[in-house]
Order: sequence, then C-alpha cells, then structure tokens
Amino acid sequence: MERLYEENPFLTTFDAVVESCVQGKKGYDIILNRTAFYPEGGGQPWDTGTLGGVKVLEVHTREGRVVHTCDAPLAEGAAVSGKIDWARRFDLMQQHSGEHMVSGMAHDKWGCENVGFHLGAEAVTIDLSLPLTPEQLRELEEDVNRYIWEDHPIEIAYPSREELAAIPYRSKKELTGQVRIVTFPGADCCACCGTHVSSSGQVGLVKFLSAEKFREGVRIQLLCGGRALRHLNAVWAQNARISHLLSAKALDTAPAVERLLEETEQLKARRAALEDAAFARRAREHQGAGDVLLFEEGLTPDSLRRLCDAVLHTCGGRCACFSGSETEGYKYAMGQAGGDLRPLTKEMNQALNGRGGGKPDFVQGSLRATEAEIRSFFQK
Repeated sequence: MERLYEENPFLTTFDAVVESCVQGKKGYDIILNRTAFYPEGGGQPWDTGTLGGVKVLEVHTREGRVVHTCDAPLAEGAAVSGKIDWARRFDLMQQHSGEHMVSGMAHDKWGCENVGFHLGAEAVTIDLSLPLTPEQLRELEEDVNRYIWEDHPIEIAYPSREELAAIPYRSKKELTGQVRIVTFPGADCCACCGTHVSSSGQVGLVKFLSAEKFREGVRIQLLCGGRALRHLNAVWAQNARISHLLSAKALDTAPAVERLLEETEQLKARRAALEDAAFARRAREHQGAGDVLLFEEGLTPDSLRRLCDAVLHTCGGRCACFSGSETEGYKYAMGQAGGDLRPLTKEMNQALNGRGGGKPDFVQGSLRATEAEIRSFFQK
C-alpha cells in the first residue's frame, strides 16, 4: 500500500481503488491500494474526512495495512476519491511538530528523555524523565518559540541501515524495517512516522500551560499553533472582562484581585464578629429552654454551626438549627451535649430527603423539605 502522507503531508485529495470492504464493529473497514489518511500511531490521532462520499470515522494500521473505518460501504474494485479534513490534519501537524521541538531541545539542554506523549483533543502532554525548574521551563519555552520564528526547514529522510547507525537520533533503539527520520535542524532528530509541518515557522507558537511532577520527572501540558492562539484569545477576553469589572488596567488585574480578596476577608471577619454577637444574644434568649428548634435566613454552613454551638451551651438540651428555603432546601446543624444524635439524624434524613452526619453529639447536613415538615418531624 502506498502511504501518500509520508511523502506529502499537505496532500488533501487523492484517488485510489478499493481493495476490500468488510463490515466491522464500528462501521465498514475499507482497505485501499493507496491512501493519504494517516492512521493512529506514534501518539498522533488518525485523520478524518471522506472517501468516495462516505465519512471516514477512524483509521488504524492492522497487519501492516491501513484500514479506514467508514460509516457506509464502498464496492470492492471501485475507483474512489478521498478528501482529508485539512483543518484537523494541520492542527495535528502543528501539535506534533511542536512536541518534537520541545522534546528535542529539552534532551539537548538537560538530557531529558521523552517517556510519554499524548496528543489530545484539547492539549498536548509531554512526560520528561528529569525534573525542570520554573526558570528552565521558561527558558525552554522561549528557545522553542525563537526556533519557530527563525523558520527552519524540516527534513525527512529514509536512511539505509548503515547510515542509520551513524545518525544520533533521539531515543535511539533497535528498529526493524525502513526507518523514517524526521529532523528539525538544531532542535531535534527522531525516528517518527507522523505528519509534520515543512518548516518550523508553520507551528506559529508554543505555549506551556502547566508543569507538574510526574514520577521522577515532569509532565508539561502545552498548546501549539492555532490552539495556542485560541487559548490566549480566550484568556485575553476573560482578562478584559475582569479589567472592566475592577476598573483596572489589563496588566494590573492581579493586584486588583488581591486587593478585592483582602477586602473580602476583612468583610468576612466583620460579618463573623457581628454574627457571633447576634448568636450570643440568641443563646441568652434560650437560657435553660431545653430542646430548641431554630430557623435563620441566609446562614452559611459555618455560621449555622456557630449558632448551634452558641445556643447549645445555654439551652441545656438538644439544639437543631436550620437555614435555607423550601425551593432550594435547608442546611442544618444539630448538637446535644453528651448525647448520641446518630439514630435521630438517620431517621430525619430518611424522612426529609436529607444527607449528612458527624460526631455522636454534633451533626451537619442538608435536606429537601418544607419548614412545616421539619417542625412536624421535631414535634413527634
């Protein structure tokens, strides 16, 4: 089978003859005498598009042949035209080429081995064998983008066994059959069967999104080309909204948010102090009252806990506090000094569509019931 994508990844249309078509689990599995559809492999997803007017859903290599899984059959012996989904193909070329440059430069600079690569629908992840500092990651990202902007041509070669032995390609290991070497001069040299851009400038941009410890090394999540541009545009649009809402310049939103968070914490502390004073008054109102059932509006679970705790210390019995509404449900906090509320809590949750629990003498949770239903339950 002639694999047209290996020689010309920019080929988007081609003609071929159907050699076989059998129904499979996911559709009709079709083999051609030649194809431009890239099959899944080497960490790169398959191409999609159309073949003889039917949709190509998946493409895989089986027993050395490229199998196209389509949504309808094609007649054996028929001459058909294929069309590659170019937007998807070029996106995958950008991501895969960007991965090569990042992996190759990390290998040259610090001896990192690429021990994992995933080209996902949203982002690319690369697992490197050695840890990298934030400074090294910034340096790597800058160097890769500088290499992209210098627009180096990409080289594809099919060396003989003798020539291959003398090539210092990355992750060198014993390979069988004809080996395809992809070289990004000055950045990477690697055995690879995937599709790539013809020059580094076509990648446009590489942007690291995150880096986290992975085994003994680091996992980098990144975007290349159009994905990177769309992500940065979305981030910029979101930051523009924040800038407008906070009346801050675009590059000053972080300090503005920090000030807002500090003010919020101060307001929370002020609110807590006022609540504690109000809770103390409620506790005095229920001095020696025994079992107490309270409903308060607008309390957070923490505020509800503090109210219950305050009243519990004066009432001399069980204290059950609720906050919420009949449409959104109620949160609860319930305590009894030295008591065991677990049987009552279980019964209440079952009767009032609730969930929650805690220590024997203090429980918290939520339920879906009306105030009348809650009062009725405690009046039993």
